[in-house]
Amino acid sequence: MNIHWSFKSAMARVIESIPPVLQIVIAALASYSFSFFVLGHENPLLAVTVTITALGFTRDARPRRVIETSLGIIIGLFGSELLVILFGQGIWQLALTLMICLIGARFVTQSSSFALTVAIQAMFIQLLPLPEGGIWVRPLDGITAAVTSLLVTVLIPRNPKGLARKDAAALFDVFLDSLAALRTALRDVDVKKADETLVNVRRTQPLVDNWRMSLDSAVAIAKLSPFLKKQRFDLGAQLRLMRGMDLATRNLRVIVRRVDFLIRDGVKRPYLADLFQQLFEATEHLSKATENEEFLFEARAGFLEIVHQLDPKKFGIADQLREASVLLLLRPMLVDLLCATGMTEDDAREELPDV
Repeated sequence: MNIHWSFKSAMARVIESIPPVLQIVIAALASYSFSFFVLGHENPLLAVTVTITALGFTRDARPRRVIETSLGIIIGLFGSELLVILFGQGIWQLALTLMICLIGARFVTQSSSFALTVAIQAMFIQLLPLPEGGIWVRPLDGITAAVTSLLVTVLIPRNPKGLARKDAAALFDVFLDSLAALRTALRDVDVKKADETLVNVRRTQPLVDNWRMSLDSAVAIAKLSPFLKKQRFDLGAQLRLMRGMDLATRNLRVIVRRVDFLIRDGVKRPYLADLFQQLFEATEHLSKATENEEFLFEARAGFLEIVHQLDPKKFGIADQLREASVLLLLRPMLVDLLCATGMTEDDAREELPDV
């Protein structure tokens, strides 16, 4: 088995994990301390394990997800305690508890990891000795962990905006590389380059999904956290940018397939290559808008200059359907890119030349 590991990627992963690590450590310590010192629970194991599970390293750090995860675990804990009351502890009771928790969790949600988490917490109830103070001590620790996790999520937020910017950069890298490759393929009739681009662009949906999840999480946290109020406007602008890029990326996949088919006739098309060069430069400005919104205006100006050229008659290819189709496919993508800069869809469509 080949294991690919590099020091650089490992360090990048560690640095990226520092905010969630600190958040988890603080939350686990607070949850344990409250259960131990305030509630007087001798061994509040579940206060720590539920906290770690509720927060985790997931990209989706929305308060709603924390609440849903914690609530599911707490219900599992209460159910397990009821089974202990009814049937006691033992081998067959262990099997029964495990089966009920797994089936119940799968009924509630499609997340397999969530079902396993609920089952693991239930196993603590079955396997550990009954605590002093009664069987409801452990569910109370779970509630403590849930409340603590939510408070830490809101009051000590991770860096959701930074993660969203990183996800945006990953998508823009592939998008820009694809535009540059299309320019080369059209200019040099490089079929191999077009084929490689087609493979790469088909893998972009996870990048879009990651960016969307990071932004949704950042927006949800910013609505509740008093420390992220100033970021709400920026996050709203980035959300608009993400939606436009999502649609533009979908259109790009279609365009790459069309170009890959078109250049197999061996004909160089420098005018189309020039269009993709212009598109590359304008999109490069758009990629910088996640850091500085002033680049939106430069990107919009570039896209407007391109969109006004998207008329097959302008290049004398109105009767050449194979070539004209590329220009026609560029039209909806330019509308999406203009929307990403802040234009309304109606205003963007009005900029399209009549065909």
